[in-house]
Amino acid sequence: MAVGVFDSGLGGLTVLDAVSRRLPEVPFVYFGDNKHAPYGVRDADNVYDLTTHAVEKLWDEGCDLVILACNTASAAALRRMQESWIPEDKRVLGVFVPLIEALTERQWGDNSPPREVAVKHVALFATPATVSSRAFQRELAFRAIGVDVEAQPCGGLVDAIEDGDMILAEALVRSHVEALKRRMPHPEAAILGCTHYPLMQEIFQDALGADVKVYSQANLVAESLADYLQRRPEMLGAGQASGFLTTGDIQSVSNKATQFLRRKIEFRAAEPAASI
Repeated sequence: MAVGVFDSGLGGLTVLDAVSRRLPEVPFVYFGDNKHAPYGVRDADNVYDLTTHAVEKLWDEGCDLVILACNTASAAALRRMQESWIPEDKRVLGVFVPLIEALTERQWGDNSPPREVAVKHVALFATPATVSSRAFQRELAFRAIGVDVEAQPCGGLVDAIEDGDMILAEALVRSHVEALKRRMPHPEAAILGCTHYPLMQEIFQDALGADVKVYSQANLVAESLADYLQRRPEMLGAGQASGFLTTGDIQSVSNKATQFLRRKIEFRAAEPAASI
């Protein structure tokens, strides 16, 4: 009954932690493609190839349902995967869904015409690849009208977080917020469009101001997954054991993950996509 959780690096651990707390009875297998992180600076075809390779590994682990806990993969690869690659007996879900549900106050299955929503000015902070894909704006436009989205590519932030350099990470957050506010001085809401960014949520909030509602993904994804599995229990795969896979250095990744989650985490080796 295992569910797979995939990210290019360690940011998806914020999602894993939330879904594990929300669904303690479900085993989760986490795959971090640390060898190729970060994805945010790669082109769409490369992200697609790396993501499909990782998802296949999670299917091999008995995870018929995989969550792309990586906004770059969700933005650059998911639609293409759903249209032409995923078998009928498997499912791959992205992390934009819960964010847009929360922002537009409507369910993902609601296919009624787009309508006006309360929030009119939205700041999106994401990796360069997610920003360039315009996937968030496209999905939002299917459900809401009259929403102005200003996107800020946050170059360097994922690397700083992965390296554990929180002084640099804070400086980058404040710099990126300042850059966005020059273009959108008064956002009403802010989307943290990368699963690494919840680790800096307090800094984003402080830089944006108390009057800006900051949407982070982990808990929203957890609630959406619980609802999805209640409706589709057949998507729980055959896997019975939780685990952690990485394409990177096992000891280094395990140590960083232990610091991330503040509990002992031990990764095992996953075969890297060496030809990609």
